[in-house]
Amino acid sequence: MSGYYTFELSGRVNRRPVTYNNRYGITIAADLYTAKDLDENGAYPAIIIGPPYGGVKEQGPGVYANQLAQRGFVVLAFDPAYMGESGGTPRHVSSPDIFAENFSAGVDFLGTVPFVDREKIGVIGICGSGGFALSAAQVDVRIKAVATASMYDITAAARMGMTKENRMGILRELGEKRWEDFEKGIPEYIPTFPETPDQSVPAGLEGPGAEFYSYYGLKRGHHPNARGNFTTTSQLAMLNFRSLDFVDEISPRPILMIVGEQAHSRFFSENVYEAAAEPKELYVVPDAIHIDLYDRVDKIPFDKLEAFFKENLH
Repeated sequence: MSGYYTFELSGRVNRRPVTYNNRYGITIAADLYTAKDLDENGAYPAIIIGPPYGGVKEQGPGVYANQLAQRGFVVLAFDPAYMGESGGTPRHVSSPDIFAENFSAGVDFLGTVPFVDREKIGVIGICGSGGFALSAAQVDVRIKAVATASMYDITAAARMGMTKENRMGILRELGEKRWEDFEKGIPEYIPTFPETPDQSVPAGLEGPGAEFYSYYGLKRGHHPNARGNFTTTSQLAMLNFRSLDFVDEISPRPILMIVGEQAHSRFFSENVYEAAAEPKELYVVPDAIHIDLYDRVDKIPFDKLEAFFKENLH
């Protein structure tokens, strides 16, 4: 289903596919969104948008880009390395370093686009990409402003609720899995969501699992390039590194963290907000759950995002 998007492109927006390499030499596939009436002789502020953890550019990032391009921004929506149409083998590998690098690679690319002002580049991370966007901004000072929506810190989530005994058991299992993968010549990857969309959430599935399935597993957000999960041994990297230990060093560049009032993930944003230095803002969307900020254009605060980036990409 190449070329399939989960939303309808506005008649006021142009979308073109682009590719570029990250610093590891992996080819990143992305879509560049611009307003149809954009004068390419000018120089404009730009925004890079990363997908939820396990998502692709044809889902949430495109929804955001479609709206923000109409508001005067040049917008880049990308597939993470090892995902979707981007390069990298084996497929479905996750890495806190490379997933942060996805954002910096976008800055590299946009800085060479003639109609982009390279001093006016910001980023938006949705869900897991929110943590990776902040991680990138900790060290990449070319990123002038950061916004997150329904942010997850995947490296913090990896150890959540674990005792040392639990963790050691998991590490022993993952060590054995590495030998199995090596002998087979390919790492284990077990997708979470079906190849074709279901009609309903499976019986017995509850909590965040049911919520994610209602997006990724049903027609609303289903995409064949986003079937969920990563290679089993990718968990080792998430257990070994902490992505957001230096979030206070993003200052004086601004951070905007957008959360749903009823989101199960709200505490991730609240914790990072407390750790971050000024200028920062935590913006709560009334009556919204986690996945509402993926694609609900009636709930995603685009006026707030527009004002934030126009003020800070000056």
